[in-house]
Amino acid sequence: MADIDLTPSAAARVAAIATKQGKPAILRLAVEGGGCSGFQYRFGLADTVEADDISVERDGVTLVVDDVSLDLVRGAAVDFVSDLGGAAFKVTNPNATAGCGCGSSFSI
Repeated sequence: MADIDLTPSAAARVAAIATKQGKPAILRLAVEGGGCSGFQYRFGLADTVEADDISVERDGVTLVVDDVSLDLVRGAAVDFVSDLGGAAFKVTNPNATAGCGCGSSFSI
């Protein structure tokens, strides 16, 4: 099992955002305590890859996760979905035993 995956849809969206903001195409995924289910995902563009980050690349875009957060999302896939409810990054996390309706928080 791969540590984490970035879908082509997510890579394309990150590339578009990074280009518009004039930043490197590096998406950081972190897990924080809180949210309605216990943990919540936090996304943001990063300027660099840190020494303790795990990283994967797809189509010129890098997804980075710190080693503490990786324990909670190992085997997950980061996707970008657009539907009638809106557009957002979505994490399909095989470690989550429960999640909230909006998909931004989870429990293990």
